[in-house]
Amino acid sequence: MHYYTVHYKFSQRFPFPVQAAYDWATDYDEDDLSLMGFQGKREIERADSDTLILYDTFFSDGRTTKKKRLVRIFPELLMLTNTRLAGPMKHSQFVYQFVAEGKNRSRLDFTGAQVQRSAKRPSPAKIAALSTQYAKEDSVLWVNLAKAMQNDLGAQR
Repeated sequence: MHYYTVHYKFSQRFPFPVQAAYDWATDYDEDDLSLMGFQGKREIERADSDTLILYDTFFSDGRTTKKKRLVRIFPELLMLTNTRLAGPMKHSQFVYQFVAEGKNRSRLDFTGAQVQRSAKRPSPAKIAALSTQYAKEDSVLWVNLAKAMQNDLGAQR
């Protein structure tokens, strides 16, 4: 088996100050999967104030998929990392950097490195197509989360 990595990125804008968006995004909860548009359940183990282990179980098309993730939060950098410890695409890592865009606007810059296995290494064209596909799929999750953030933080304005 060959391992290969698919790199991809996208940005998501928010109509909120960067600290508010970051605080909202790093306030992990058992209901987060539904905010992303998934059916499933999440268990959260807090190793310390800035380190979590997420146990996610997804239900889709009669199948169950489990993922174990290590999330490391860096409040001083307005950044977090998410590393898959078990499940599909084990060892993949994702970086979430929150950036101010003025006093009351911000954005998330997402960078993904999805580690995959296959009998033979795919062509560069196939890897590029996967990069585009993963960016599109993961950006939809953040569109859903941005709507949930608007519902939560917009009411506070």
